[in-house]
Amino acid sequence: QVQLVESGGGLVQAGGSLRLSCAASGATFSSYAMGWFRQAPGKEREFVAAISRNGGRIAYDDSVKGRFTISRGNAKNTVFLQMNSLKPEDTAVYYCGADRKDPGDVQVFQKGYCDYWGQGTQVTVSS
Repeated sequence: QVQLVESGGGLVQAGGSLRLSCAASGATFSSYAMGWFRQAPGKEREFVAAISRNGGRIAYDDSVKGRFTISRGNAKNTVFLQMNSLKPEDTAVYYCGADRKDPGDVQVFQKGYCDYWGQGTQVTVSS
């Protein structure tokens, strides 16, 4: 079973940037596809981005395309989410996820679920 710990959240002004990190432990990191979700107050958790085990497949929600970049460092068991041109509507708790049902693909994340979740990190974008 993999454990996930997010970091890097905080308060930023609109137009600013943040880089989220998710450190994985307890399992072979390269056996998992990884993803990011977010949940804003009063809303359901939604898909943000995902990356396959070797980085060959990447997917983004339309709301973040061109602004967010997901990447992973298998040697350091870490997945990143670089967030640029942040908007107030990006305010949410961001969760890291891991899935090993089909680690070469990212469709499971796009459907809104995965096997394991982190505890989340708060991102607040002020206008």
